[in-house]
Amino acid sequence: MSDHQLFAKLTILSLEQAIVVPYFTYRMALEGARVIRLEHPVFHDPNRLVGDQVLAEERMNAYYLTINAGKQALTLNLKEAKGRKLLHELIASLPVDIFVTNQLPKNYVKLGIDYETLAARKKDLIWIGVTGFGPERNEGAYDPILQARSGLMDLTGEADGAPQVLGIPLPDMGSSEQVYGLAMKALYKKALTGKGSRIDFSMFRSSASWHAINIPMTASFGKTLKRRGNTHEFFAPVSVFATSNGYIYLAVGNDRQWRELVQLPGFETLDRPEYLHNRGRIADVDNLNRQLNAITQNFTTRELLEKFQDITVPASRINSLAELIEDELIKDKLMTTTDPKSGRSVTLAPPPHDTDYLDERKRKLPFPPRLGEHNREIFTRELGLADGALEELRAQKVI
Repeated sequence: MSDHQLFAKLTILSLEQAIVVPYFTYRMALEGARVIRLEHPVFHDPNRLVGDQVLAEERMNAYYLTINAGKQALTLNLKEAKGRKLLHELIASLPVDIFVTNQLPKNYVKLGIDYETLAARKKDLIWIGVTGFGPERNEGAYDPILQARSGLMDLTGEADGAPQVLGIPLPDMGSSEQVYGLAMKALYKKALTGKGSRIDFSMFRSSASWHAINIPMTASFGKTLKRRGNTHEFFAPVSVFATSNGYIYLAVGNDRQWRELVQLPGFETLDRPEYLHNRGRIADVDNLNRQLNAITQNFTTRELLEKFQDITVPASRINSLAELIEDELIKDKLMTTTDPKSGRSVTLAPPPHDTDYLDERKRKLPFPPRLGEHNREIFTRELGLADGALEELRAQKVI
């Protein structure tokens, strides 16, 4: 059985919005799982309205298109009893393996999506609730708020500058990846025991977990960690250095690499006893970096990268996103999705790893679904509702 066949048997029902849960379900869609996203017919995922209106139609804006390919979409008003009844019928009638949501906990019972209610409809259901601060808390949790509270922001930026947000939404996307891992664990448990799971996931705790080195250094070893710009707390030289035509990032991670570096023509002036070991280099890091920067400016970016590669010292040019897209290791891994209605094609980021599903589809994914695009297909063909009943539910603003 191929991986594609394995995941094709999985169905995920997701009451999702923003990034954290949509990116998790997108990751599952990349494996070939069936993902059905639920949205309120009026108060839908706000990300549908974020970014340019690239398709010249409402609710299909650029930001939404980035992480929702390969999914199906239903509209369902869970504030209405009929809407909740339909949800419970979906759970009971469709082969739903995972239900996931990033609604606030206070809305679980009110919307009929709490674990107890849904597990009563399907005993082996894997239920995942993703919240900002855990199931007992109802604070809003946008990604920068989590960066601020978790200390990630305090460690990001120049030493003499203000705290800065990260270049990517790590609390959102890092949480998605950790939820992905927990989902795999729950599916393994289900395969072995036939039992479902309840997973309450805190994005704040997830954000704190990325301090796997920083917290022990602070709590146990009395180290005060501060913003250091492009440098490293424990290794030197590690930073951005100018070249004659741009910049590189150089990371010397051990004394062997340093010894090799200072033997290069042009770098010999840095071959000093006080710099022989990392501790000495860290003690004089500002002065060392200034001297090294003066040397690197005598070479082009390509010349330096070739020199450092020959002695296996890690270094890289600093790519823009446009340059990343053309990188030889990335260019052929990009995915695409094409709108059957307008013909508009969208280039998507590469997946974190290859899958049978993507190989079989030649990295071409079904287009992100329009709001309620699959209402008729799922409600009539799979739940057995008549067309008339569907129109009545639409008129009643249930779907």
